[in-house]
This record gives sequence, C-alpha cells and structure tokens, in this order.
Amino acid sequence: MTIPDFQTVMRPVLAHLGDGETHRSRDVKDAMADLFELSEAERAAMLPSGRQRTIDNRVGWALTYLFQAGLVSRPKRGHVLISDEGRAALAAHATRIDMKALEAYPAYLEFRDRTRDKTPTSTPDGGDETAEATPSDLVEQALATNRAAVEGEVLQAALALTPTGFEDLVIRLLERMGYGRAGSVERTSASGDAGVDGIISQDPLGLDRIYVQAKRYAEDRTIDRPRIHEFAGALLGKQGDRGVFITTSRFSSGAIQEAERINARIELIDGRRLAELLVAHEVGVQAQQTVTLYRLDEDFFEGL
Repeated sequence: MTIPDFQTVMRPVLAHLGDGETHRSRDVKDAMADLFELSEAERAAMLPSGRQRTIDNRVGWALTYLFQAGLVSRPKRGHVLISDEGRAALAAHATRIDMKALEAYPAYLEFRDRTRDKTPTSTPDGGDETAEATPSDLVEQALATNRAAVEGEVLQAALALTPTGFEDLVIRLLERMGYGRAGSVERTSASGDAGVDGIISQDPLGLDRIYVQAKRYAEDRTIDRPRIHEFAGALLGKQGDRGVFITTSRFSSGAIQEAERINARIELIDGRRLAELLVAHEVGVQAQQTVTLYRLDEDFFEGL
C-alpha cells in the first residue's frame, strides 16, 4: 500500500484516539503505519530533505490540523488526546475527515484565515490555482501554513502557563525584541507593584521607561475599556507616559479607542499578535529546517 496523504489519515488518527486515552504522538505514527500496512521500505521512506520519515510527517500534519480544529488536544509534550468535539466528529463523519470537513469548526476557519493573511494570493486548501503555482509559490504556501499552525500551538502553550509563567514569557519576548538592551527588562508583579507586571528601562539609569501589563486570559475573553483605563492610571501614578498591554485574549473596540484617547501612549498586543511575535522572534519555538531554491544564473553562462 502506498503512503497515505495527511488528509487520508485524519479520520484514522482520530479513530485511534477514540478510546479517550492519552497517546504518545510517536505511537500514533507507528499505529498508522500498521493500519495502512506499509512495507518496511515505505515505513523507512524519508522526505526529500532526509530529516523525517514521510509517514511521520503525514501523521504529524494530520494531528496539527485536527488540533487547530479543536478535535484533539495536547495535554503534555509529545502526547495527544481526543476532545469532545473530536468524538462528535467521528460520529458525524463515518468515512473521511479532511480539510473540507474541518470547515465546520470555527477554530479551523480562524487557523485557515491566519494562513491566508500571510499569503494573500495562496490557496492553502489545495484549490485549482495550486496546479499553476510555481515552486516559489508552493514554498510560500507551505511556510504560511506552518507559521499559522505554530502560532496557534504557541498561543495554546502560553495559555497553559501560570500567570507568573506568562509574565516571564512576555519579559523573555521583550528582551528578544531588543528592549532594555542598554538598560534592563524586569518582572515586577512578584513585588506587588500594583497595575504593572514589568518595567523596561531603556537606559542604564532607568530614566527612559516603558511599563508592561501581561494578562493570561482565555482566548474568547474580551478586555474592555475599564482595564485600559486602570492601566493608564497605573502609568500616571508612576509618572510614566508609555506602556504595553499584552494578553492572550482580545481587545474590544472600546479598549482600543481608550488606548488612543488617553495622553499616555499604550500599545495593545492581543493573542494573535503575541503568537506572531513569539514565532517571529523564536521564543518558545525551534527552527526545524531551511529550504533553498535555485534558479539559472544567466549572467554566468553569458560570460563564458
């Protein structure tokens, strides 16, 4: 039997998890190789990069899409667990679950929109334009899909942190972004500094300061105008005029208007933007591989 594509293994993967037990991702991949009766050569087949087995890659992407749709969860590193929505999906789709079927889940649609935002001209769901895409287009589409998937995963990992752990994550991100390079970046919530979770000193004497508020809230929670007003009050109490409010959730239109209205400059970073920054600055993620595309050097041949 040939190695199945990642959409073909989606439902079998979910069915394998249907016992409700937490499974190692490694075991799920081996189980799919057994289920599809792959030969030893097929099991050993590697991607062109030579970095990963093909079947592992296909099952890994299937798990990624199922996770993005909310059909599976990742309770701990390297482990997966079917969700209630996943069990319902098994009942609703008796033969096949693919990206078309995942469109019924808002979480997947949000993930797909993030992918499209990063490549406006792409068709990540394999539309007719894929056949006309250049190798560069295909690489861009793959990178966009990977980036959107990792951003979703890193945000879920941030949500699983303790409040102080999340504050430490924010401080680590700000440091990686270059803030406080000539001064310091420190977490202050442990010292009971009301209304402020961190302080960025842009100079060695701490004369140029940016105050940080970091709140780990559920993704569907909305931060409203009063919270921004409170943060502005904390800045005023410290005679500060610049702050950044970072959260895993989202800001209401009233909160955004309040940040624009007050005299102090307050930058608002919601969960989606936070995830983008974490990946862009490689905080909590690891680079897996690089891709090099080649083109003919016409100048070289004309010079011979």
